[in-house]
Amino acid sequence: MKKRMICMTKYDVERLEELLAISANDAKNRNRQDLKDLRDELGRARILEPKDVPPTVVTMNSRVRLRDADTDEIVEYTLVFPNDSDFDLGRISITSSVGTAILGYSVGDTIEWDVPAGRRRLKIEALPYQPEKAGDYHL
Repeated sequence: MKKRMICMTKYDVERLEELLAISANDAKNRNRQDLKDLRDELGRARILEPKDVPPTVVTMNSRVRLRDADTDEIVEYTLVFPNDSDFDLGRISITSSVGTAILGYSVGDTIEWDVPAGRRRLKIEALPYQPEKAGDYHL
C-alpha cells in the first residue's frame, strides 16, 4: 500500500520526539521496531499548528472509531501516550501497532499495518472526539 501524506500537530510532534529521545537513551529500547515505526511516521508528517489541523485528523488524545476491513468488527479507542495507556479502558498507546498506524490519518482512510497477529486493514469510521476540534489544545 502506498503511504499517503499524514498531518500532525506541532505540539504532538514535539512531545513524541521527546518520548523517542528519552527512549533512545535506554539501551533496551534502541532496537524496538515500534519506536522505529513511530519515528518513520513522524518523519513523513506534514506538521501543522493545532488550530490548523482539520477536524477529521486523528491526533494525540483523539477518540477514534475503527472498522476492521476484514472482519467488519468495530472498536473505539483513545490514542494516548504510553504512561496513560489502559487497554481495558480503551486507551491505546501511540507505540502500539494500531496507535502508530492511525496517527495523522483522517476519517474515511483505510490503513494497512502489520500487527503481532498479522496484517490488518482498518478504516477510520469516525472521530467522536478530537482535542483540537474541541479547543482543548493543551492535551
